[in-house]
Order: sequence, then C-alpha cells, then structure tokens
Amino acid sequence: MYRILKKQKLNASVVRMEIEAPLAAKHARAGQFVILRADARGERIPLTIAASDKARGTVTVIYQIVGGATMSLDRLEAGECVADLTGPLGRPSAIEGLKRVVVVGGGVGCAIALPLVRALHEQGSYVVAIAGFRTAEIVILEEEFSALADEFYLTTDDGTRGEHGNVCMPLARCIEGGKFDAVFTIGPLPMMKFVAKTTEPYKIPTIASMNPIMIDGTGMCGCCRLTVGGERKFACVDGPEFDAHLIDFDEAIARSRTYRAFEAAARARHCNLYQRSENEGGRYE
Repeated sequence: MYRILKKQKLNASVVRMEIEAPLAAKHARAGQFVILRADARGERIPLTIAASDKARGTVTVIYQIVGGATMSLDRLEAGECVADLTGPLGRPSAIEGLKRVVVVGGGVGCAIALPLVRALHEQGSYVVAIAGFRTAEIVILEEEFSALADEFYLTTDDGTRGEHGNVCMPLARCIEGGKFDAVFTIGPLPMMKFVAKTTEPYKIPTIASMNPIMIDGTGMCGCCRLTVGGERKFACVDGPEFDAHLIDFDEAIARSRTYRAFEAAARARHCNLYQRSENEGGRYE
C-alpha cells in the first residue's frame, strides 16, 4: 500500500497528489510515468510523474477526473493509501546537452511539461515555457512555470487569461527570434500535431510526449501502439517521447476517437447500472 501524503485541487477537475513510493522516487526522471490502482479491484491508471523527492521517498502525480478509475482515485484523501503503484516506466526525456529549449504544454498536459521544465532548469538550460488552455477557469501551474522558466507565455483560446489564441502563436515568435536546440510538446494530439507543423520548416528537433490508452505498461497489450516513421512503436516502452515530425498524428487521433467512443458507451452503461441499483434499493458492485 502507498500512502497519500498530500492532495490539492488545481481546478474543478484536476488534482495533485503526493504519494509515498520510495523506490519509484529513487529512480524517477523527467518524462517517465507510473501506473497505479486506487484499490484492489480498480483499473490501472498511467500517470506521468509530475515531481519526485528522493529524500522524502515520494512521487507526485497530477490527474484529471474523467471516468470511473479517476473518480475512484479521487475518493481517497490524505492519510489513505492507493493499492498499487508501479514505476518509473518509460524512457526519460533526452535533455542532456540541450542549451536552449522550448517546452509547449496544453491543458492537463502541462502537468507533464512541468517536470521537464524543472529538469532543464536544473541542468542550466535556457527554457521557454508555453502553456495553453481553453479558458482562465482551467489554468493550472502558472506560478510553477513562471518560477522555473526563463520566459513564460500563457495562452487561452477565449482570451480570458494571458494571450488570446493558441500555443503556436508565441512558439512561432520564439523560433523566428532565436535559435533553439529542441522543442518539446505535451498535450492534446491536435495541438501537438500543429506544434510539429510550426517547427518543421525551421528543422528544429521536436519531441512529442504521447499518452494513448495504456493498460499493462510493458508493450504486451498493444493499446498504446503508434506509427512513427512508418514503424510500429509502443508508447509505454519505446516512448512516451517520439520525434514529432515522424509521428502519424492522424492515425493517433483516429484511434483516440475510437477509444473515447467505447469509453463513453461503457461509462453510460456503468451509470445506468448504478441508477438501476439505486432505484431498486440495492447495492451496485
């Protein structure tokens, strides 16, 4: 069992949780993730390590409440325990030797961008961080990015906070105004696709962190497969970071939509079963 030390709501649906996991904390590096289960009957949830503290033996994860598994996780409070936690998994971010870097995060993907910005800052790189959200109400981690990045740009689609527009606008200005060794992007698939299109004419190495549906985290289930440079890859073991200019984003988006349709149907069935049990005065298991 892994004890929860802290729990903090970042917005209406996004939560930060610090968990005791000494072995994971000892080996964790930026870009890696863990898989956890809220309870012994729960689903496996892959979550990027937002921070780790080797001295305290803790890892911090940030999750969005979007379905049954994350709802179960969110029922737990500080002092209680998650049943299982495995990791770190995946390949760490390849940042050694990078001097000037842009990191672009979108929505809850900013939780994945933050540890990368922190790692780059700690190795002495010049870091430009760009964070994009739909509206001011869902902005997260603004203070943390401001404290770590040499330059920080915040955008919202509706202009209620920061710059009115999308992340590609400040990104284009940055790469036109200076030389960068790499661009990293983490967020919704369409956003990462257009970040890659923005950087491609400049021939700037661009890395996308891919977070498709994942079950076992070992490459056995095949759910997280992607096409990168015409080859089949698995995000859990080959990634989660890949050359964004080689990723077949259209295929990844189509697969994501298929899974979301199945998820919506399953969630509707779950809610119907729960409501039927409540109406009959029974207990839903």
